[in-house]
Amino acid sequence: MSQTTTFRVDGMTCGHCVQSVTSELTALPGVTDVQVELVNGGPSPVTVTSDAPLDAAAVSAAVEEAGYAVTPTRSLL
Repeated sequence: MSQTTTFRVDGMTCGHCVQSVTSELTALPGVTDVQVELVNGGPSPVTVTSDAPLDAAAVSAAVEEAGYAVTPTRSLL
């Protein structure tokens, strides 16, 4: 059964940025699809479909390898 995880990535401004992040994330074991909604001037939503739950540290490392950063999740409390 596939899993879908959405997170936000800071610093992407163009198609090349999207391509770099997509390439790094698709290299993770079990990842079957990556969709990026590019938002200039703000964090871009990235949705990853995988065969199993993703390791948050592996996702962050892949995004950092591409030259960007995962936006930290903020608590509303």
